[in-house]
Amino acid sequence: MFSAGAESLLHQAREIQDEELKKFCSRISKLLQAEDLGPDTLDSLQRLFLIISATKYNRRLEKTCVDLLQATLGLATCPEQLQVLCAAILREMSPSDSLSLVWDHTQNSRQLNLVASVLLAQGDRNEEVSAVGQGVLRALESRQPEGPSLRYLLPIMAKVVVLSPGTLQEDQATLLSKRLVDWLRYASLQQGLPHSSSFFSTPRARQPGPITEMDGAVATDFFTVLSTGHRFTEDQWLNVQAFSMLRAWLLHSGPEGLGTLDTDDRSEQEGSTLSVISATSSSAGRLLPPRERLREVAFEYCQRLIEQSNRRALRKGDSDLQKACLVEAVLVLDVLCRQDPSFLYRSLSCLKALHGRVRGDPASVRVLLPLARFFLSHGEAAAVDSEAVYQHLFTRIPLEQFHSPMLAFEFVQFCRDNLHLFGGHLGTLRLSFPNLFKFLAWNSPPLTSEFVALLPALVDAGTALEMLHALLDLPCLTAVLDLQLRSSPAPSERPLWDTSLRAPSCLEAFRDPKFQGLFQYLLRPKASGATERLVPLYQLLQPMAGCARVAQCAEAVPTLLQAFFSAVTQVADGALINQLALLLLGRSDSLYPAPGYAARVHSVLSSQFLALCTLKPSLVVELARDLLEFLGSVNGLHSRASLVTSVVWAVGEYLSVAYDRRCTVEQINKFFEALEALLFEVTQCRPSAALPRCPPKVVTALMTTLTKLASRSQDLIPRASLLLSKMRTLTQSPATGSMHGEHGEEGAEAICTRATELLTLLKMPSVAQFVLTPSTEVCSPRYHRDVNTALPLALRTVSRLVEREAGLLLG
Repeated sequence: MFSAGAESLLHQAREIQDEELKKFCSRISKLLQAEDLGPDTLDSLQRLFLIISATKYNRRLEKTCVDLLQATLGLATCPEQLQVLCAAILREMSPSDSLSLVWDHTQNSRQLNLVASVLLAQGDRNEEVSAVGQGVLRALESRQPEGPSLRYLLPIMAKVVVLSPGTLQEDQATLLSKRLVDWLRYASLQQGLPHSSSFFSTPRARQPGPITEMDGAVATDFFTVLSTGHRFTEDQWLNVQAFSMLRAWLLHSGPEGLGTLDTDDRSEQEGSTLSVISATSSSAGRLLPPRERLREVAFEYCQRLIEQSNRRALRKGDSDLQKACLVEAVLVLDVLCRQDPSFLYRSLSCLKALHGRVRGDPASVRVLLPLARFFLSHGEAAAVDSEAVYQHLFTRIPLEQFHSPMLAFEFVQFCRDNLHLFGGHLGTLRLSFPNLFKFLAWNSPPLTSEFVALLPALVDAGTALEMLHALLDLPCLTAVLDLQLRSSPAPSERPLWDTSLRAPSCLEAFRDPKFQGLFQYLLRPKASGATERLVPLYQLLQPMAGCARVAQCAEAVPTLLQAFFSAVTQVADGALINQLALLLLGRSDSLYPAPGYAARVHSVLSSQFLALCTLKPSLVVELARDLLEFLGSVNGLHSRASLVTSVVWAVGEYLSVAYDRRCTVEQINKFFEALEALLFEVTQCRPSAALPRCPPKVVTALMTTLTKLASRSQDLIPRASLLLSKMRTLTQSPATGSMHGEHGEEGAEAICTRATELLTLLKMPSVAQFVLTPSTEVCSPRYHRDVNTALPLALRTVSRLVEREAGLLLG
């Protein structure tokens, strides 16, 4: 989240209109044409970058301004900071037809880097990616000691490899592999010289010192990204950049087909490889072909990084770097073992030791994810108790580290990216959804889309009901996690919770043994197969409903519910569909009281109830008793109007022998009486009664359903006609407008119109049954497409009759 000052600047940038932007561009054009590009130019370019980057849509800049930005980027004498800003602005504009940058017109390697970044942002519309890649390769082939530095070009080459792997030819790929070997393995072990030296400094003082390790010891092995010094030489910088692009290059240049082997095939191949690998000397290693030699050097480099990570870093920043390099080293080893199984047996001992070392260190928890992927990827050949690895991964980490946003994102991505490898461990993942939901509850804005993609893999018929309860209780879980952090005995230096919100009563309840069972149920690590009614917690935690994090989580729940129902309907049988429908009805009045939460959830529940009925129309008959009980109360009708409307519509649509032969006249009569009583209650105008304001759509749905039921049991037609007549008369009462709240006269008019239409239909019972309860054949698409078939003719006939009857009634 941004600070208040940053939010204010962003808001101002977004509010700038096109006319103001045009004037500002004219001012910048004048500044860029001046001989002296001073502080005013720098300040204006910074403002322009903020303006065009603050909105999600592209801002249109004047062509003169764009041309001058490109010209400034190509000036050899232009200050570097201005060139960086020009490139950033042009990247924000991309892709754009107004850009005309050309790679060949620049010589300085810094400028090449900036120009290439703009060209790559353009996409490959005019084969810019290929042109950039070939330009970098030409610089690589003609590299001279006194030539332009490749330090600024190698990151561009890494990007080209990812965007357009087919850019490089075989001889060019071989050349790059050779260069990577040299940079990774043979960088200098002496620090770089100072950029400038004093006239009075002695030659001894100017001697570069040796490279050191993280703990301060002098390095005795080859240079890596974890080697330290005050200044670095060119080849040392290239060493760091070569490692940063190593994994992408190995994936690009690896043997065809090995990267896509199935798990079983790969395990068989790995298992057939000899576990005893003869030691190879460095001189023998140089005889290998370039690609194999690069893999060998990459393996040695990763082994050295793992060894260096054992050293105690003197600075916190270095400690963080160690962990980041460990993650990348394990990922590179995974690629190497997939491409050449002989590396697997050389890697296992150090990776097992690494796993044993980091699993108990909370600060190194991110390293566990690539290690788990390694063991998952290589199956039985790794000879590791994978189940124990995953139990620790899915049980302890979310429980203890749910508040880490970076870990949360990486953990969910790990689950998504490796679903195809889980195999027999997929059950462990599915049962761990309560723990995974802790990440979601605490980090809902950035993780919502990730969980929408992950939910189909988590949904299982055995845990679907418990998962739906957990999704509906997600804002309550957020509040409980907040309390858990607040009550932690060793809080962090920077509180992870909202310090402006104080809820001492909630903290007392969290520590109260009487409520521990409910809190522990919400914080359970695995699916328990049981559900708890959390209404007491809703009341206790109501002061937390105003917390910003709880509000964000509540906004994400409707999207997650849509994804859940899309997935569960693929695996649900008839019994589960009935249970889901009952759960929707039961939870409609049992939700955490976050502002606006119930209304958003009811909207989703109503649409999903209809979807379940469409999937299984017999649901209405099978759950008749429960539906009657649901419709028998008007408590909270206004807040549940959408769900009540859906239930009423489903009764009118599916309570018919056309959908279920078990439907009886007695059931139709019971529903008619219940809906009649409900309509009577919600439309009474008694000043002393505290009845809820009823939305007109509920009234019209009730009238329509009552008419449908009457058309199926014609003994009910007189009662339905009388009721509709009363409703038409009632809409003319002065009190009707207030009864329907903000809908007022428009709602009364809609009710009157619907009552008149339905009354006209009931005067012709056979036509009413044909229109309100059409047969399956009539509902087929043929009756809607062909104007000569029965349905269009019947509708035209009924329309004429309705119009004539309405005219007679009005007359």
